[in-house]
Amino acid sequence: MSILPRMPAFDSSLALLSEGYAFISNRCERLGRDVFATRLLLQPTLCLRGAAAVELFYREERFSRVDAAPWQLRKTLFGDGGVQGLDGAAHRQRKTLFIEITRPARVEALIARVEQEWRSRLRLWQARDQIILLDELHRLYARAVCDWAGVRLAEDEEGRRCAELVALIEGAGSVGLAHLAARRARRRLEFWLGGQIEQAREQPPPAGSALELVAAHRDGDGVLLSPRVAAVELLNVLRPTVAVARFSTFAALALYKQPAWRERLRADPAARVPFAQEVRRFYAFFPFTAARVRETFEWQGVTFPRGTRVLLDLYGTNRDPRSWERPEVFDPMRFLAEQEPEAAFVPQGGGDVVLGHRCPGEGIALELMSSALRLLLQDMTYQVPTQDLRIDLARMPMRPASGLILSQVQQVQRTRSPVS
Repeated sequence: MSILPRMPAFDSSLALLSEGYAFISNRCERLGRDVFATRLLLQPTLCLRGAAAVELFYREERFSRVDAAPWQLRKTLFGDGGVQGLDGAAHRQRKTLFIEITRPARVEALIARVEQEWRSRLRLWQARDQIILLDELHRLYARAVCDWAGVRLAEDEEGRRCAELVALIEGAGSVGLAHLAARRARRRLEFWLGGQIEQAREQPPPAGSALELVAAHRDGDGVLLSPRVAAVELLNVLRPTVAVARFSTFAALALYKQPAWRERLRADPAARVPFAQEVRRFYAFFPFTAARVRETFEWQGVTFPRGTRVLLDLYGTNRDPRSWERPEVFDPMRFLAEQEPEAAFVPQGGGDVVLGHRCPGEGIALELMSSALRLLLQDMTYQVPTQDLRIDLARMPMRPASGLILSQVQQVQRTRSPVS
């Protein structure tokens, strides 16, 4: 049996807040190991990195997600009673709801609604000296996904609900006032959506909408979800869609930093998905994900005690030099030239989508990013003025400091082809 490396500090929570995304990979590099022990929030925690760790982490017989996520995330980003905290048959049953919501025809309808909203707002952006792209995409995606999902969103509450959805995202990795704001936002959103769930059970919403599907979903015991839990799951549709604004902003940033790719993507639309995949690899959303050990076992000579919290390093695995050539270089060619190393590519988790805990919304994220690239390249022109584009790894989730300011935005006027 090998000796498990342990951090000398009694608790590493402050170090995690200071180093952010790089916390686990920094220590793995220093120790020369893919697993080490520490304390986080006073709880014993094992930290893992790498493709082999991914294959281990998503073995359901080894790990449970029940009470695995830190309470700060459960109270802000995920909510209590949602699919992320379920296991086994209960998780598979609840997961069918999200598989149904994300069927291709529904995703196509969402993208069409997003593009309609984008083009509508583009006319407003032209009248302004500059816009902050991340802020604009938050509002744009929030409006579009609510309409698509069948959620009633009055014009005079759009700004408030969008701000609350963004607070869940911004406050998830924060402490202090930002965390309290996120908890308050979740209470308000769950109350708002819980009311819509109750109304949907009396007066059916648009057929096939996410609101209808969530309101009608029954778990394995045949009982409808409580209005609060149903609201949590409806938020698990709305919030991640709004969160893709970050990936789309990073896609625009990558276009700015890699100008040669602008012409390539115009000429070869099929390259947009590989480009988007590299954005997801290079610019992380989640730094890591959590589970708990079901029963004591050994892996690579290390004992994993029952009940211990385990963190899988998503950021470090996506940049592991053993799996990726020149991982610190943004290079979409790696997804064009060959198939990505599946176990090492975990921007939104790993494992099986249907049976495991892999995010079923990955397809939506890719389609939204591809749509954003198409609109940025074909439907508008703009300038990127001098600004602070630094990315602070201690800020979770990460973002360009400025939010990516665009100026001189103009809509491209298209000429119609003659009708034959």
